[in-house]
Amino acid sequence: MDHDHYSDDYIRSILTSVKSVAIVGASAKEVRPSFFVMKYMMDKGFAVFPINPGHAGREILGRMTYASLAELPEPVDMVDVFRASAAVPGITDEVLAMEPLPKVVWMQLTVRDDDSAARLEAAGIDVVMNRCPKIEYGRLSGEIGWSGVNSKTISARRPEVRAGFQSFGIRNK
Repeated sequence: MDHDHYSDDYIRSILTSVKSVAIVGASAKEVRPSFFVMKYMMDKGFAVFPINPGHAGREILGRMTYASLAELPEPVDMVDVFRASAAVPGITDEVLAMEPLPKVVWMQLTVRDDDSAARLEAAGIDVVMNRCPKIEYGRLSGEIGWSGVNSKTISARRPEVRAGFQSFGIRNK
């Protein structure tokens, strides 16, 4: 896999197939990117499980926080990594110990570890590095265009009005 370039179809297939996400490095601080990515993904219908050993046993956005991936109460489709690249090999070990394995490991902006990506892919797990699922979802759905950003997506679809927000969405519930 070329981790310098991902096709829109590859990213879209991940975001449309994933239903549950563990966010490693989730923060309870509203100003942290992991907080608003978690909120956005929850608003889009994803089941989100925050992972943060310093906040374990308490809630973030109404969701119980766990100390590690091993403590998750149920399987997840995707692990989203909000940690420095140096932490990725240890997280990869945790992911490979999960039963069942997640479908995807997604590493946030600036997070990359090619050796870990190779190990994960050898186990049949799709990998995305140095990308943000919130940004990619917004770009592929056309929502990011509301902010004046060229998403390279043109659509005449009307947004769907749902509880408290409008959404173009890229998946059906």
